[in-house]
Amino acid sequence: MISALDLFRIGLGPSSSHTVGPMRICTRFVQGVEETAGLDAIGRVLVELQGSLALTGEGHGTPDACLMGLSGLAPENVDPQHAVDVAARVRASGQIDVLGRHRIAFDPAMDLILDFSAMPDLHPNGMVLTAFDTHGAQITRQEYFSTGGGFFSTRRQLEQPAPDDQVVRGRQVPHPFGSGAQLLEVCAGTGLDIAGIMLANEGVWRPEAETLGGLDAVADAMNQCIDRGLARDGFLPGPLKVRRRARSIYESLLSRPQDNQAETLMDWLNLYAMAVNEENASGGRVVTAPTNGAAGIIPSLLRHYCCEGGALQVARARRYLLTCAGIGLLYKQRASISGAEMGCQGEVGVACSMAAAGLAALWGGTPEQVCAAAEIGMEHNLGLTCDPVGGLVQIPCIERNAIAAVKAVNAAKLALHAGETPRVSLDQVIETMRQTGIDMSSKYKETSQGGLAINVVAC
Repeated sequence: MISALDLFRIGLGPSSSHTVGPMRICTRFVQGVEETAGLDAIGRVLVELQGSLALTGEGHGTPDACLMGLSGLAPENVDPQHAVDVAARVRASGQIDVLGRHRIAFDPAMDLILDFSAMPDLHPNGMVLTAFDTHGAQITRQEYFSTGGGFFSTRRQLEQPAPDDQVVRGRQVPHPFGSGAQLLEVCAGTGLDIAGIMLANEGVWRPEAETLGGLDAVADAMNQCIDRGLARDGFLPGPLKVRRRARSIYESLLSRPQDNQAETLMDWLNLYAMAVNEENASGGRVVTAPTNGAAGIIPSLLRHYCCEGGALQVARARRYLLTCAGIGLLYKQRASISGAEMGCQGEVGVACSMAAAGLAALWGGTPEQVCAAAEIGMEHNLGLTCDPVGGLVQIPCIERNAIAAVKAVNAAKLALHAGETPRVSLDQVIETMRQTGIDMSSKYKETSQGGLAINVVAC
């Protein structure tokens, strides 16, 4: 089991697996060298990006993320503009301050390699880091995998999990579950809903007050991201010259109130999701929910259904996020939330499933209905490809979040209106997603080698 606050990770766009993960990996690598050989022993660091990290790395901002991580910047608390400035200084000076404390020469052209020919065997998001001493002798070499949502593992952790590997073992919780069926059994046996189960389990990581405070911080970060997206206009970075649309749509909605509530609902959900993902595409601060590429869906429903008069309804937001997290953990445990492994069904599809479950809980659904909503949310995203044009998290990613936010509401409605046990269980749809991801061609899994990525001119 992992914590809900690990699943909802505050970080920088545009990609949790390509930005947040590599930042954390680079920091952890040089911290490890400091612990074993001392920071002053480092004369050179070589970073090799492989698989999807190489193929879409430039568009996803991975090289700069590595420079930020080597400099010791933490994605959860660094100012986005400061992070950009740090990376720019490295490129301009040819030097890097490792962990902000030890300056060495660093030429991105020679020391940060995009290895397009290497496809890692354990996970498509692979990177190899090597540290050399001042005489050029190798100190250590480590292979890492950015597994989605900002999580990462080493080759040893994936191949031969050791009992003391924190990433592998997680924590023993009072109400463990490894499937949707087990989750429903726990709910029935305890009388708790999914949010209650999750809150009780969070107690093994921290006191309840800290968990609730963490959830409130996540909700605040989501709303702040929406606000920033609604306030900004202009063009997103990169050769596509995609114009920000959230602000103009927002102003249009405010100027012409609509009588049709269903139509207005779609407009607002679209708007909130696009505001987040435009911020994400620009490298702003977002919450992985459960990834950056799908970061707009859960906040969109949070803003619409957990806020009144511009104020967050704290109890509703906590219940919503905890329920979303309970469903997200199942995908993390039983399949993957990595677009490089599953295609976009593992990102937008999972976020849609999580949001549908959270909304069904807010509307008073039973645990069975909540799981049904999650199942519907995924069932109609099965096979969704990840084919970002130009390797940028812009087309089709921004609109795809808007579509999925509306779809999540419909999934919750369908689940609550159903009068019988679903023929397809949540576990069955998660397994179907996993199998579909395995069968999907790699060109449709965050490599920009198929689909829209090759049929739309990127300049």
